Amino acid sequence: MVYDAAQLYGEMGKYRCMQFADDAIQGAIDLKDPKRIVLKYQRAIIHLMEFNDPSFDNVFVIGHGIGTIANHYPDKRFTVAEIDERVVELSKRFFGYRKDNVVVGDGREILRKEQSKAFHYIILDAFTNRGTPLHLTSLEFFEMTLDKLDSRGAIIMNLMGKPKNDRLINAIHTTLRETYAYIMAFSLPATDEIDIRNIIVMGSNKTIDFQARDMAGFYEIELEQGHLIMDSDPRTE
Repeated sequence: MVYDAAQLYGEMGKYRCMQFADDAIQGAIDLKDPKRIVLKYQRAIIHLMEFNDPSFDNVFVIGHGIGTIANHYPDKRFTVAEIDERVVELSKRFFGYRKDNVVVGDGREILRKEQSKAFHYIILDAFTNRGTPLHLTSLEFFEMTLDKLDSRGAIIMNLMGKPKNDRLINAIHTTLRETYAYIMAFSLPATDEIDIRNIIVMGSNKTIDFQARDMAGFYEIELEQGHLIMDSDPRTE
């Protein structure tokens, strides 16, 4: 669903939003200032990318939405995987996405066909009505992402969950630690501990840095030990 709104997360203005079957907003633009990055998690991801590797050039994204991050960098190379061609059509028709860099299909399969050591960043921002597809969170998937990144590259994931006592978030974090030497996690604040909110998890084989003032309200969190997610788990199929 695409709709215009006079208010977004308590901020008055003129916004256009893309929303899927649940209540989560997948993308939004400020119609008065289309270049402004509206969603906080996207601003935080952009900061992490620029602060950790200012010279990055080649990025692979799973989950198109309205193409905000790719659109933000007209001079950098982005390959975007999106499973639903209708999402791509809507991004072009209503949100002004002009790039011809979106490949329709399963993000894992599309990434598998890319060259080794090709990317500086891999961004995972894919959701179904059940959350992040589990085949994009397994040990085997993370091992593949490591092969596709250069030696200083990193994976950045936008997830939905809770900072504490979230079985799936803890499992994703634990599984990622099997592949990458350095892991950091960040959360948006919420009214109640049990509230679902955006959680960003980043993995790299070099140290990860950030500046709190540029994280759009995200703060660093420590996640708990969880189980390993494997392709052999029937839930990933």
